Amino acid sequence: MEILIKASQFILSLSLLIVLHELGHFIPAKLFKTRVEKFYLFFDYKFSIFKKKIGDTVYGIGWIPLGGYVKISGMIDESMDTEQMALPPQPWEFRSKPAWQRLIIMLGGVFVNFILGIFIYIMLMWSYGEEYLPNENVKDGVWVQDSLAMNLGIQTGDKILTVDGNKIKNFSGLTLEFINGNKFQIERNGEVINKKIPTNFISQLMERGKDAGPILYPRYPFAIGKISDDSPNINSALEPKDIITSINGTPLKYYDEAEEVLSNYKNQKVTATVLRGKETKEITVEVSNKGKLGVMFSGIAFKDLEKLGYYDLADVEYTFSEAIPAGWNKSWKTLTDYVKQLKKIFNPSTGAYKGLGGFISIGSIFPDEWSAESFWNITAFLSIMLGFMNLLPIPALDGGHVVFTLWEMITGKKPGDKFLEYAQIVGFILLIALLLFANGNDIFRLFK
Repeated sequence: MEILIKASQFILSLSLLIVLHELGHFIPAKLFKTRVEKFYLFFDYKFSIFKKKIGDTVYGIGWIPLGGYVKISGMIDESMDTEQMALPPQPWEFRSKPAWQRLIIMLGGVFVNFILGIFIYIMLMWSYGEEYLPNENVKDGVWVQDSLAMNLGIQTGDKILTVDGNKIKNFSGLTLEFINGNKFQIERNGEVINKKIPTNFISQLMERGKDAGPILYPRYPFAIGKISDDSPNINSALEPKDIITSINGTPLKYYDEAEEVLSNYKNQKVTATVLRGKETKEITVEVSNKGKLGVMFSGIAFKDLEKLGYYDLADVEYTFSEAIPAGWNKSWKTLTDYVKQLKKIFNPSTGAYKGLGGFISIGSIFPDEWSAESFWNITAFLSIMLGFMNLLPIPALDGGHVVFTLWEMITGKKPGDKFLEYAQIVGFILLIALLLFANGNDIFRLFK
């Protein structure tokens, strides 16, 4: 059922983005009186699930869910309609239009993607605002329990100040900042220390597995999740959800402090001060010969940590006018983060190419329960990503057509039809290779 919910959201989001992207080409084409022969969601090789002709345009849904397209008369595109191109140019054809009109038609899809992403982020800011743990509010530093964080030279209690010279706003975004960054700055016992992020950090991150979680956590109180069956305290008065705040009078603010304190009481019975709901209790517990209580740690939601007085969360509400710059800033941050990641993918030494994913990876980022906020957040991200990807100067993409049109506008020389055909073929092969590699990575990770 979870897979079905994820898949449904993915297909809905993808369909929306494809239709609006192609509409971005369709509308200026119609405005400039250019004939659009087909408007398709998904590809229709050999047959269509649905099609209907209205005027000069056939509207349809294909059976191959790899995208969509508009077929514009007199344009060398993925349809590779060389027969039409061999005939004399007609007034309604794309190739007969002025270069500036062709440029607008080609940029229409990308323009819609960027505008859609910005619009969604603005509406999300207006509707939901922002709630997060500010990095500056993690006043006692981070909790390090991951070997990757240790390899970076980070210790429990360190405060993360900057990544690439930029202050961190949202503590939950730290892992992404390290993915995109090259160096960082920490504060340890009042001393500021500069450190480098290894070139192969992303490769190391992926080796942890997709369910490994973030590399850094805020420091948590000693909350009990479960008492182990072989625990010396299985029959004690301890209960799940209890928070241990002291041992024999020694305060325990954070869970990471417990090991050192308990090591002083091996094979002894001690008094634990426990917070249970709003009550404080004194409970006798037994420490094992390894300095353990035999209990499992439980994480606590940020909101509950705030109620306990550990952290102050930021809860920002926006008026519509305030949501506009906030949505724009989030869109810009999304785009720049994506560009940084793309640069690392094209640098083999980072190992980031191993993390490149296809449809399974994209589908997996949707939650397994319906959430309008999550759905639209992911859709906004995908819209901006799709806009940027289509702007790349690869012949089979919009960006490739834009490059050739700009060349014509600057030099006054239009590339020949044969050149455009060959360029389209090369670009198509590159895209298919990228598609196979990305989806092959997904399949490899599934079996692994």
